[in-house]
Amino acid sequence: MNLQYFLTLANSSGGILYLMMAILFVAIVIIVERLKHLSDMRRVGDELIKLCQSKQGIKLDTLQALEKGHDDYPIIQLLKIVLNTNIKDQNREALDGKLEEAIMLEVPHLDKGVWILDTIITLAPLLGLFGTIVGMFNAMAFITDIQNSAVQISGGISEALISTAFGLVIAMIGLSFYNNINYKIRFLLHQMETFKVMVLNRAEEFKNLKPL
Repeated sequence: MNLQYFLTLANSSGGILYLMMAILFVAIVIIVERLKHLSDMRRVGDELIKLCQSKQGIKLDTLQALEKGHDDYPIIQLLKIVLNTNIKDQNREALDGKLEEAIMLEVPHLDKGVWILDTIITLAPLLGLFGTIVGMFNAMAFITDIQNSAVQISGGISEALISTAFGLVIAMIGLSFYNNINYKIRFLLHQMETFKVMVLNRAEEFKNLKPL
């Protein structure tokens, strides 16, 4: 399939294939951005949890260094609360409430833009079907040409079905990565909940934070 043939198909679909290429591009951008950002968040979360599990104890300097390098990450927002709150004056219930509130505020940042990918997964097959219908109308235009109608109609139908196939391909690609992104989001939520519990269980250590 060369470029000229593809352009012919796109034109015969009423421009639907052009629109589908556009939403495929948007889906790819969202997938790449979310996967990279969520992977970075997971790495920072793993590092923070390891620092809290260190046998050498929790060190203020290392926590502050991690905070400065990743200021906009959700789990770091929880760390800020721990570092900026006078834990000595907080009982377990109050500290638990503050950390839980921070988690709830950060959740929207985890699935930012994912709703667009969800919409594309649903929309792509429908656009493909619509493009096929438009292509079928174009194919049926040859029905009055009795001599060549069979060949032209069958060829037109096969070309029209490409829109449906393209829509299904977009949906399958999008769904695969959508599920993977949702898995990463659930893992990050688990990380934040784990850090919250670690802070509550190690309250005395956090109260006595010392620099290296």
